[in-house]
Amino acid sequence: MSARAAKVSRQTKETEIAVSIDIDGAGRSDMSTGVGFFDHMLDQLSRHSLIDMTVRAKGDLHIDDHHTVEDTGIALGQALARAMGDRRGIMRYSSIDLAMDETLTRAAIDVSGRPFLVWNVDFSAPKIGTFDTELVREFFHALAQNAGITLHVTNHYGANNHHIAETCFKAVARALRMALETDPRQPDAVPSTKGSLKG
Repeated sequence: MSARAAKVSRQTKETEIAVSIDIDGAGRSDMSTGVGFFDHMLDQLSRHSLIDMTVRAKGDLHIDDHHTVEDTGIALGQALARAMGDRRGIMRYSSIDLAMDETLTRAAIDVSGRPFLVWNVDFSAPKIGTFDTELVREFFHALAQNAGITLHVTNHYGANNHHIAETCFKAVARALRMALETDPRQPDAVPSTKGSLKG
């Protein structure tokens, strides 16, 4: 594992989550949350960010998927925050418009230390298979809050809800990859006039 790696365990009465990540990985993923569609989306997040991710989650799925999805976002966000350290040498900002068939979604990121989510994504159905579409936002809100990033996600257009969700995960992944890459012109500097990106 690289220097920018971390592990986080989180246990509540609702979930048991264990995650490990390596920012400077190759996009290797090993997901087991008990929620098939969510595992598929997390695979996209890992593969397209090139962040190695392992997720083991056990949750109260007999109630619904909410706690498992949200708590996985919390744990992954905490792991990202730990792995980034003082955020020295990163590009910090990035944005991408990502196309998938009829769908186009933008993700813009500031790895600022200040958590914020702007979410402009609408789904035309409450579920994708058995997965609640509202949980896509819940995941990214938890991720942004706990990673300390400002994240804007906008779906420009799309007809297929699976594609809309998938472009959200892929766009955020590609934006994360670019924002967390080392800036070759200032590899040892914190990219802020304040000298800190810790909030």
